[in-house]
Amino acid sequence: MTLLRRTAYSSSASSSILQIAGTFFRAPHSSTAAVAGSTYGVHVFQCPDTVGIVAKLSECIASHGGNIHSVDVFVPEDRRVFYSRSEFVFDPARWPRVLMDNDFSNLSKFFNAKISIVRVPDLEPKHKIGVLASKQEHCLVDLLHEWQDGRLPVDIKCVISNHERAPNTHVIRFLERHGIPYHCLPTSPGNKREDEILNLVKDTDFLVLARYMQILSGRFLDSYGKDIINIHHGLLPSFRGGNPSKQAYDAGVKLIGATSHFVTEGLDAGPIIEQMVERVSHRDNLRSFVQKSENLEKQCLGKAIKSYCELRVLPYELKKTVVF
Repeated sequence: MTLLRRTAYSSSASSSILQIAGTFFRAPHSSTAAVAGSTYGVHVFQCPDTVGIVAKLSECIASHGGNIHSVDVFVPEDRRVFYSRSEFVFDPARWPRVLMDNDFSNLSKFFNAKISIVRVPDLEPKHKIGVLASKQEHCLVDLLHEWQDGRLPVDIKCVISNHERAPNTHVIRFLERHGIPYHCLPTSPGNKREDEILNLVKDTDFLVLARYMQILSGRFLDSYGKDIINIHHGLLPSFRGGNPSKQAYDAGVKLIGATSHFVTEGLDAGPIIEQMVERVSHRDNLRSFVQKSENLEKQCLGKAIKSYCELRVLPYELKKTVVF
């Protein structure tokens, strides 16, 4: 699944599809009034806006005995673009996955969709991810424990760091206990180890930068070709460079935050997925100030990953996202 760097489905409408516009979905011979099964599915859609999209989406699901639980729709005021996310339940015996893919493909062709993705979490592998981190561990540790507790629908294939960790540290013990490979690749200004990283993450679905303090090159982004999610504190652009938290604390700021976004060639300039803020006051010391900032980063990154895996995030214009 790649939403930002590559469209999931793109095709022009064909005449054969137009000729059967009223009969896309052949209902099963048994009554369509039968109670739907309990298997959960989710579908996201982006296409030029026109009349009847929701009706056809509903027909597609209902014609096989499926039952829609929720539909979120967004159409911008200033452009004719339709976005939707539908949650539904169905019986795989009545609507096999191959047939489901074909039905949604026909719908995509008819509406000239740019994105059409369907996912059945209980019947499909979890998203395979690679995690990159540097010396700071708060985001990495939180991500690992969220995964261990089953709150993140991912399969962590490896952790890569440019920072050496001793064998008896908490992170290394955790990774060894769960069989997650750890790769230490120290970097230098002239060697970011990008080719080695690409080789390690070639089979992943997307990457997470859990406070990885290296800038990935445009060549790396193009070679990887899939989405990368980053987290950074919300003190930019006012407090750059070393120890931004102390800079902000010394400046007496009253509001701190964190931002999770897709990685692009522009430094911390990719489309935003999630943001969180919290108030601080004169009663905070530097330690509580930093702790609040790190907690926001952990929560923000975790929510962004979960939203992405649940197909809640769609690209909107060049620098924005729709997050259902």
